[in-house]
Amino acid sequence: MTTARIDIIRPDDWHLHLRDGAALASVVAHTARRFARAIVMPNLKPPVTTVALAEDYRQRIAASLPAGARFQPLMTLYLTEATPAAEIERAKASGSVVAVKYYPAGATTNSQDGVRDLARVYHVIEAMEKHDLPLLLHGEVTDPAVDIFDRERVFIERHLIPLQARFPGLRMVLEHITTRDAVAFVSQAPAQVAATITAHHLLLNRNALFEGGVNPHYYCAPILKRETHRAALLQAATSGDPRFFLGTDSAPHVRESKESACGCAGVYTAHAAIELYAEAFEQAGRLDRLEAFASIHGADFYRLPRNRERLVLERTPWTVPAEYPLAQGSCVPMRAGKSMAWSIVDG
Repeated sequence: MTTARIDIIRPDDWHLHLRDGAALASVVAHTARRFARAIVMPNLKPPVTTVALAEDYRQRIAASLPAGARFQPLMTLYLTEATPAAEIERAKASGSVVAVKYYPAGATTNSQDGVRDLARVYHVIEAMEKHDLPLLLHGEVTDPAVDIFDRERVFIERHLIPLQARFPGLRMVLEHITTRDAVAFVSQAPAQVAATITAHHLLLNRNALFEGGVNPHYYCAPILKRETHRAALLQAATSGDPRFFLGTDSAPHVRESKESACGCAGVYTAHAAIELYAEAFEQAGRLDRLEAFASIHGADFYRLPRNRERLVLERTPWTVPAEYPLAQGSCVPMRAGKSMAWSIVDG
């Protein structure tokens, strides 16, 4: 029997890019309509490296929300080789900073200030373990000798396994996982290791990059992988395992920055995020497990209360616009010009 209505605890997004300024004002309403909370990435220019900068950014997000929106941004710090261990204690005490983000230098958008050698930040990670502040990992190596499709697997082998052994009490999230290797690692890891999975990695494989020619709007970091990897991600997301939870990695870029000789990495999904996840879970025949993945596992991992509000989806088709405004330009969203099966029931 076909399900026509889904009623779940209002979900959270545990990995989100909101940008800043006019771009922030353009996109934040999409997330606030669907999610009660979101962990906001710190890769701005300049990056959010201190509690003071995180608090300023949080206030700018709050000021950009639509009137009456009930949405809480959860802030992160950008880990650099200059981060002092004392900033971790301040972050833990702040009440607004919930995690620290690791970017390998040069791996993705605005990651030039990232870490080149993890050993140089061991003293900071030790402070994170001591103060129980999670480490969020963009899990790829940037070694040019490593094939782009193998960067996640090699990161796990070279860096994540030794990191877990050295800091066994550290809570870590391997973000936007894309491979069956990552699924296997997290599935066998202790409870303090978790992973987020995006809607686009659940619904697309690397063939999507070449549909109708090169499609820059499906170029993301980590890059889409083979169908066997997508299938492994879908199985993990719908398995009921609490170590896997929702993180959109929604990443808005103006059209010109995507459709260029050196296009930016990122897929914009905030406009239809929970609807896309519902589609993926329905494909797997596991809509009954969407609530746990979207609304329970992440809150429990971050030791935050589960939301009390509900969100209802119904099977009412709608067409995604060809583009959305983004600052002084426009952004091409996932499924631009195409139909979505699920809609949010307002009120």
